[in-house]
Amino acid sequence: MDLIAKRAGVTKKTLYDRFGSKEALVAAYLRERDERWRAWLTAEVEKSPPADRALATFDALAEWVRRENPRGCGFVNAAAELPDAGHPARQVIADQKRWLRAYLRQLCEEAGVAAPDELADELLLLHEGATVLNGLSVVGDPVGIARELALRVLGRAGTV
Repeated sequence: MDLIAKRAGVTKKTLYDRFGSKEALVAAYLRERDERWRAWLTAEVEKSPPADRALATFDALAEWVRRENPRGCGFVNAAAELPDAGHPARQVIADQKRWLRAYLRQLCEEAGVAAPDELADELLLLHEGATVLNGLSVVGDPVGIARELALRVLGRAGTV
């Protein structure tokens, strides 16, 4: 909290007055980051025709991890540091992942997929795996590989 207060140019008391606790500050930070990701992702994806939007999420993800998040998923990283299920940030993290799954399902449904729930689960696993592996440098171009796998999954579903 000392370092955050110093970098923000405020006192620790001001931070506690605004957020109440360290836990609430972490949750607020993650909430803001999620809002930024959602707005950016949806704006990028909507540039594509509806039939191509589920795959476009991978193109957007590639740009995001290159520009904003080369160290893996900030939400997964935070979850690893916050094992207490009651921590307020854990709810923000879970909400973010549920939102992404719901968004992928919506895109699949708009593309006319017969089983949008199943496809959304598969795409979510590819997204999350690519993001995590991107931060670990274990696999070369994990987002590109995930995109290729998504193309196969979407092809099997008849969308591409």
